Amino acid sequence: MPLQDTRQLTIPYGQNINLAKSKKIAAAAAKEADRMKVHVVIAIVDAGGHLVYLERSDMAQHASVEIAIHKAKCSTAYKRPTKFFEDALIDGRMTLLTLDGVITVEGGIPLVEDGKIIGAIGVSGAKSQEDGQVAAAGAKILSR
Repeated sequence: MPLQDTRQLTIPYGQNINLAKSKKIAAAAAKEADRMKVHVVIAIVDAGGHLVYLERSDMAQHASVEIAIHKAKCSTAYKRPTKFFEDALIDGRMTLLTLDGVITVEGGIPLVEDGKIIGAIGVSGAKSQEDGQVAAAGAKILSR
């Protein structure tokens, strides 16, 4: 479930996401990327921002590996989707650029299970809005 800006800081961190759950989330995201016909990298990190799982489409650009990981790390560290930072930058809040580990493009979403952040998904390789759509499809697995 994507976090709302008004409550993100009140959600605690939980037990770290495991590999099996990471693979299910990445599979759902990859299915959405295939449906959209986009080539992306999907990164899943645990609540501490450590990489648990990474999947790269054959045609995805190499730079998207680090960008997807960065998006996921930012989302778990700041307890909010990277779309928040993109919107804030567009709104003129440039001071956000001084925060360590921030990335100001959509595609990173915290993974919340049982009311706790267990990790995050980061997607890179398509347009930022498309990255966000693919990430949301993966994150949705936890709300089923």
